[in-house]
Amino acid sequence: MKNTGMTRPLDPLGRVVLPKELRTVLDIPVGTPMQVFTNGAQIMLRKHSSGCVFCGELENLQTFKEVEVCQSCRTALTDMLE
Repeated sequence: MKNTGMTRPLDPLGRVVLPKELRTVLDIPVGTPMQVFTNGAQIMLRKHSSGCVFCGELENLQTFKEVEVCQSCRTALTDMLE
């Protein structure tokens, strides 16, 4: 994990504003759905992905290390590693 050096306060409704510079660098436009994950005491945000991380396919998805991968991409990856 990389420390950005940015600190933002939590408002009374529990919201935190992501700095514009960070949103620009990570290509997070206004309205982007964000997923929230926890790992012990850590809170992680990630842009929501609603399909295969490689091709966007919505069918036959399987989760691998918290990302969705479709059957055809899993097969292609397996073939590539052989």
